[in-house]
Amino acid sequence: MSDKKHVHVMRQDIRWGDMDAFGHVNNTVYFRYMETARIAFLEETAGRTDTASEGPVIVTAYCTFARQLKYPGQIEVRTFVGTPGRSSIEVTHEIRLVDENGNADVVHAEGGAKVVWVNYAAEKSVPLPEALKALVPAA
Repeated sequence: MSDKKHVHVMRQDIRWGDMDAFGHVNNTVYFRYMETARIAFLEETAGRTDTASEGPVIVTAYCTFARQLKYPGQIEVRTFVGTPGRSSIEVTHEIRLVDENGNADVVHAEGGAKVVWVNYAAEKSVPLPEALKALVPAA
């Protein structure tokens, strides 16, 4: 995504239970890290979702694993958005390990999701909230 804009940063602890039998963070947990950051970003930008009306759903999700994460530790998840469409926006993340000096310079994984705003009752897409559209002007 060439037109992405940095919109959010969040630190999270690596938990003992995040690891698998091979002694590193299980690949499925990276998706949970991204989900936690994505939901925090969406709530800060568009408000808390009212599950009786409308809000986000994920139509695709992906992750590229570059380096292992292990307990104990802390990560920083940097969130970016692309140019919004009528009802969707691409949200990407960089997962970085926080070092002993508090820096998060090395990317351990990159991933993201396409978020579509929907009317939950009708199960149909609806226009994105203006607060999300305003983050990145349409091309």
